[in-house]
Amino acid sequence: MTNPTAHGLSDKARAEIQGLRPYLPGKPIDELAREIGLNPADIVKLASNENPIGPSKKAIAAMEAEARDLTRYPDGNGFELKQALCEKLSTASDPVTPEQITLGNGSSDILDFIVTCFVSKNDQVIFSQHAFAIYGLVTTVQGGESIIVPAKNYGHDLDAMAAAINDKTRLIFVTNPNNPTGTWLTRTEIKHFMGKVPSDVVVVLDEAYFEYVHEDDFCDGLTLLAEFPNLIVTRTFSKAYGLAALRVGYGISSPEIANLMNRVRPPFNVNSFALAAAVATLKDEEYVAESKAINDQGMSYLTQTFDELDLPYIPSVGNFVSFEIPEQANGQPTNITAAQVNDQLLAAGVIIRLVANYEMPNHLRVSIGTPKENEIFISKLKKILADARS
Repeated sequence: MTNPTAHGLSDKARAEIQGLRPYLPGKPIDELAREIGLNPADIVKLASNENPIGPSKKAIAAMEAEARDLTRYPDGNGFELKQALCEKLSTASDPVTPEQITLGNGSSDILDFIVTCFVSKNDQVIFSQHAFAIYGLVTTVQGGESIIVPAKNYGHDLDAMAAAINDKTRLIFVTNPNNPTGTWLTRTEIKHFMGKVPSDVVVVLDEAYFEYVHEDDFCDGLTLLAEFPNLIVTRTFSKAYGLAALRVGYGISSPEIANLMNRVRPPFNVNSFALAAAVATLKDEEYVAESKAINDQGMSYLTQTFDELDLPYIPSVGNFVSFEIPEQANGQPTNITAAQVNDQLLAAGVIIRLVANYEMPNHLRVSIGTPKENEIFISKLKKILADARS
């Protein structure tokens, strides 16, 4: 009897899947530690836009309490988290109800639900150049066609995106702030754009980094939901709320759209620890304030240092900044590429992110870390640049 194998089954997979490449996240600390023989405690990871201060103590306490019920399935409806979100996000003019909320295993889960609900084979999905790679991936899986609109100053060209809409358009992704560029859009810009979008085309406003933004005219998508029923706002607990490992995000939309997404949402897609920790952290205003303060301090330090080193960077309102390795800095040749800088930083135990796959081959993206982590990164970067010039 021959031993059964999966040989040849790749050819039987859907054509859309055969052409895909797996999404590559930032290199994990343990993987780099094995590769270069360093103690994981000596490695600085600034690659995945994670919260550097550790989780909220209230979140840890909530998870410890939840551990007593490990034999039970989580609340499939996420009642407590939905109630907490409504309390946190509602205003007198823009209330949020539980019927508008869809919970996901990270906000990427919500993005997948949206495409599943609205995109069929040969339908078109519009998004910007330099936008989150997941948009193209989930579109391709569903058999849709990605219409990638060239960026304007590394950000969304909303006029060009509106002009790209046609009878095949089913969905538009707008990322605000955008990752990996950190660019952002005002409420006026997005409202003007929504006015150009047909009411039967769904617009997703991806606000994963919303909590870090200080600009007064930044667009809070929730303020537009009542006026535009075709709008969906997605957010996450992975960044400012420090729960990346637990994978919990949410979408807010009209009850009609939320009902559709909940039809395709898998049962118990958000685990009990994630639900409990999200409720606890949502109420821990001191923790979120500290996260923002650390981010503001780190952003100022890094961008000021990039100015001193004559390294161009894209002004960012997120918890990361993308900077360029130019041919010359401070009047001298740099003699090194972005990819080479990345490799040498890895060898020195510092993980940041190449963004060449976002059509930015000369840029690197660094997440904001703790003051100590930021200083280590800058120290290693300075040495690499100095050695390249010598």
